[in-house]
Amino acid sequence: NLQSETANGMVENVIGVMGIPLGVATNLILDGQEMLVPMATEESSVIAAVCNAAKQCRSSGGVFSSVSGTEMIAQIQLLGLPHPHQARQILLEKKDQIGKICDAIDPLLLENGGGFRDLEVRILETRGGTMVIAHLVVDTRDAMGANAVNSMAEGLAPEIENWTGGRVNLRILSNLADRRLARARAVWKLEDIGGEKVRDDMLAASWFAEADPYRAATHNKGIMNGVSAVALATGNDTRALEAGAHAYAARSGQYSSLSRWECDQNGNLVGMLEMPMAVGLIGGATKVHPMAKISLKILKTQKAEKLAQVMAAVGLVQNFSALKALATTGIQKGHMALHSKNIAMMVGAMG
Repeated sequence: NLQSETANGMVENVIGVMGIPLGVATNLILDGQEMLVPMATEESSVIAAVCNAAKQCRSSGGVFSSVSGTEMIAQIQLLGLPHPHQARQILLEKKDQIGKICDAIDPLLLENGGGFRDLEVRILETRGGTMVIAHLVVDTRDAMGANAVNSMAEGLAPEIENWTGGRVNLRILSNLADRRLARARAVWKLEDIGGEKVRDDMLAASWFAEADPYRAATHNKGIMNGVSAVALATGNDTRALEAGAHAYAARSGQYSSLSRWECDQNGNLVGMLEMPMAVGLIGGATKVHPMAKISLKILKTQKAEKLAQVMAAVGLVQNFSALKALATTGIQKGHMALHSKNIAMMVGAMG
């Protein structure tokens, strides 16, 4: 358990420690490997839903996954530039020098195979006038990377002001980690899910979420029930993941679903999920919180990329369970069965 001394070193004004149930999801095959997945959540039926959905796709090989990399973005906001296009060109010309400055700020990251990778410079028209926004693209490897990229942005700011004549305002990472995507895919055979009607109603439910932001918000919340539970169990930043996920869901200009559902050539149901997954195994609570350390031992993963793949897989199978429940018995049957236990405990405690 988290001791008060440790908690006092993590946050300010500590008065206690709040416990969240930690469970383990079973039945998941990920890229041919049996997985036990720790999940921390207060919500009934979330872990059971992952177990059930993972079991139903085992006959198809389970879940398959991939990642796009481990790059994060730090943004530097430049104001007061009479010639923004010229400033943009100057910064792009300084790309190599910028890379050297960034890598000198975090030499340990460079030693571990990470470091500065690219520079993007955007001209942004806003209600307050024209701004130039520089993006530092940094490979943070097995760290989530917030501290690393923020330090680089802050360290680089004076040089950018000298080169452009502008004034640097914000220097901060972006939680829209669209260079750090995790993807998961699984096939549920028709006979394992209850036939064509169940499949078709689940597809209709998914199309509803694709087209309607009111439905998409709840659809994606269900995905994050799984993702955030693994993040919390492993000491990762659940708010950063939520922010990135919802921003990515709105990348087309309309908020939509993070997952996509289709039929394959055999009529089976295919689910796919793609979302930003900025998670790490180094720094933050992952190496401080005792339960986070235990959770990472349960997962048996040494790479942030693998953790991201696990979380995407959990999000996908969680989404399957929610869609199936909604398209068949309704969501309340499973929820209320477990919720009744909470009520019984509450009555017992009161009596």
